[in-house]
Amino acid sequence: MLSLRYSLPYLLLQTRESSTKLFSKRPNNVVVCAARGPRPRSPRVWKTRKRIGTVSKAAKMIACIKGLSNVKEEVYGALDSFIAWELEFPLVIVKKALVILEDEKEWKKIIQVTKWMLSKGQGRTMGTYFSLLNALAEDNRLDEAEELWNKLFMEHLEGTPRKFFNKMISIYYKRDMHQKLFEVFADMEELGVKPNVAIVSMVGKVGSSDTSKEDAVKVKAKQLNELSEGEGGLSSDEDKIDTEIESNSKMLSDKEPEQDGEDLSEEEEDEKEFLGGNQ
Repeated sequence: MLSLRYSLPYLLLQTRESSTKLFSKRPNNVVVCAARGPRPRSPRVWKTRKRIGTVSKAAKMIACIKGLSNVKEEVYGALDSFIAWELEFPLVIVKKALVILEDEKEWKKIIQVTKWMLSKGQGRTMGTYFSLLNALAEDNRLDEAEELWNKLFMEHLEGTPRKFFNKMISIYYKRDMHQKLFEVFADMEELGVKPNVAIVSMVGKVGSSDTSKEDAVKVKAKQLNELSEGEGGLSSDEDKIDTEIESNSKMLSDKEPEQDGEDLSEEEEDEKEFLGGNQ
């Protein structure tokens, strides 16, 4: 007779071994849900390679204008379309784009992007104006650089940072414009702005040359004229009074020796009479 006493446990053991083999082949990052297959998992955010940050946006902004010509309308249109879907003006992105362009020495693009940003009423800081001044000087647009400098100097005057004076002096020094260099240096002296070592050395080299001595004298004469016309100077009435006092003092000094001569002659006559009486 056949005996089926040990058949059931043997079948159970086989099913358990087969199930463990199946589950051991499953990858660790897959979760099996109620025998319906693995659930799809999206990659973690911190593990993604496609990051859209300010640096990547600044690079995209540069890429959209780099292939364009230097026509103002074309560049401004591309920049407007780039920020069309932004809720606020992307000031940080534009600033980082300007830094990248400055490293690449794209002076024309820096001027265009900065003027576009200022036309939107954004980024009106001294740092923006200084980068624009530097780009204009490097692009040999000296007239626009001087216009920007005069505008900033007249608006802020005593609040003008020292680096603007240093930049203008270095610009004039490279182009041998000695008279304007001395004028900027004179403005620094009047406002009490202390120059750095580089500026002192540049002014010293220019001042030591014979050709620049006349320019320095002209600047000094201009300063004296401004002081005489200003509050601390002398008025025309005071000048007249001073000239009258000087003329009177000269007349008195001329009369004194004549009076001394008359007094001496009288004393001599008295002595002669005295000597004649004794004889």
